[in-house]
This record gives sequence, C-alpha cells and structure tokens, in this order.
Amino acid sequence: MPKQPPESPPAANPDLDAMLARVLGRPSDPPDEEAEPAPSAEVVAAEDQHCGYVAIVGKPNVGKSTLLNALVGQKVSITSRKAQTTRHRITGYRTVGAHQFVFVDTPGFQTRHGNALNRALNKTVLGAVADVDLILFVVEAGRFNLADAKVLDLLPRELPVVLLANKFDLVHRRGELAPWLRSMQDRHPFAEFVPMSAKNPRDVRRLFDICGKYLPRQPWMHDPDELTDRSERFMAAEMVREKLFRLTGDELPYTSTVVIDKFEQEGGLRRIAATIVVEREGHKGMVIGEKGEKLKRIGTEARQELEKLWDGKVFLELWVKVRSGWADDDARVRSFGYE
Repeated sequence: MPKQPPESPPAANPDLDAMLARVLGRPSDPPDEEAEPAPSAEVVAAEDQHCGYVAIVGKPNVGKSTLLNALVGQKVSITSRKAQTTRHRITGYRTVGAHQFVFVDTPGFQTRHGNALNRALNKTVLGAVADVDLILFVVEAGRFNLADAKVLDLLPRELPVVLLANKFDLVHRRGELAPWLRSMQDRHPFAEFVPMSAKNPRDVRRLFDICGKYLPRQPWMHDPDELTDRSERFMAAEMVREKLFRLTGDELPYTSTVVIDKFEQEGGLRRIAATIVVEREGHKGMVIGEKGEKLKRIGTEARQELEKLWDGKVFLELWVKVRSGWADDDARVRSFGYE
C-alpha cells in the first residue's frame, strides 16, 4: 500500500518550531534590576577565558545604542530619536564570568542620501562586520522593511548572525510573530532568534548567555574594569551632540556636528571648549535660541551628564559656527573625525 502524503507539509525547520514555542509561550518579564549580570570579579585562568567581538548592526533608530549601553552597563554611546545619531564605531567591553564581550556599535546603514558623511558612515558599518565572531542584527519585533533588507544583504553568510527582535515588550499579539519569524528565517540562516527589550535587564542577561556560546577560547583583550576604547575628549563631543539633537528635535538637520577645541584637566576639574558646527545661518539661530536659552540648556544638560559619567566637576563652553556644505566635503568630513 503506497504511503499516504501528510495532511499538511512537515515543518521545514523543527528547531524553528521549538524556538517559536518557547518564545510565544514566554511571559512578559517585568524589569528587574537584580537580574542584570554583575561584572566578573573572579580570577579566571587564561586557559579558561573566552573573548571575542560582537557587532551590533541594523538600520537607523532600531535601538542599537540603547542595547550597547545596556550590555556594557554604562552609557558609552549616545541616543536620540533623530536618525543617524551614532556616527562612529563605538566599542564597549563587558566581562561576565569567564567571558569578555567586545561589543561594536555601528551607525545605522544610510541608503537615502549619498553625501560624503553618509559614505563615511556606511564604510564604518562595512568595516565593523568584516572581522567579528558574532553579529547581532537588530530589528523591531514583527517589522521588516527595505532599509532592514539592505542591511541584511551586507552581512556575510559565513558568520553566525543572531536575529535580535528588539522592543518585544511592545508586541501585543505574539501569535502573529510566527509567520514573520518564518519569513525572516527564509531570508537568512540565522543562528538564533532573540526577542527582547534592551531596557529589560532580564533580557540582557539572556543575551549574554546566548552570545557567550560564540566567543572563542582565548585570553581577554582588556582589563575587566574597562568599559570602552573611546577617550574622554570623544565622549565630551558625543554628549554635547546628543543634547543638541534631543533639544532641537527634527528642526535641525542631522548633519550638524560637534568639535572639541580644548580639553584640559586640573585635578578633578575638566575644562572643555567645544564648537557646534551647522551648515546654514538659520540653523545657527535654532541652536542658540531666543536670548541664547537653547544653547545654554544644551550646555547645562551636557555638563551635568558628563559630571555624572566622570564623577567630577566640568566647566563647559560652547560656540556655534557655520560651515556651509561640510557634510558633502570629503576633506572636511575627515577633519571632523569621520573616517
């Protein structure tokens, strides 16, 4: 008697089915501060240490920098609602148990404008994914558009890629994620699927457990107390730029930037002079504001955040200058610190 065909086709990926069952049946975890992993305080023999690079990639505004800050346990990458807030390759370190993670945050891959600034940022993304041990491809849970697809096309097939569905806490009908996840698995052979919220410490702890499996056994590259490779001078410029973007909203083009003119330390006091560079005279007025109130607020909020970050006093002076067309000038883009 011939074998009867099944009433429905078998699952193409049984592991995917098991993963779906775990994910869709998982309760929403409330944030729990005690759930965040503590930095490694134990002495781990060199032969037992694991260390590797983990790139965080995705289109603009999917929460990459928020994720990096959560993983490192301290703010090392600025955030705002404005697209392309991250413009540099930001590296953050976290040592948990025997594993040292070197996380690499990248700018969102820009496909809309081809000016010199965006070409430099896209070059940074491509360089970041070229030599890592694991890639975290960040998307919003249940969503995928052309911008996501263009980033996914950049990812090498020979490296393990984790599909990180961020903002999972905002998904109300989790059953609808099943067809979405199947469609994602058809697009790329993802090694893992991780639904999470970067703001939930429990989810961050789960992500450490997952990423740790992909780190090679080799001695740590950094002291366990180190958090980033970026200098205080760099962090000062980034903090001013964050406040600039947050306080000007969508009025000010994202091409505005910040240059540090002076950075001096006298004991516990840091004296910083910085220039906010804009492309038009009208933009200068937006930054300064009526009677200088906007510029004053930008400086005050940046200073307060830097004092919190460094646990010391900061004296910050800000100026605003117009440099017409700088974002489409390769030489000037490089002079402002963009590779």
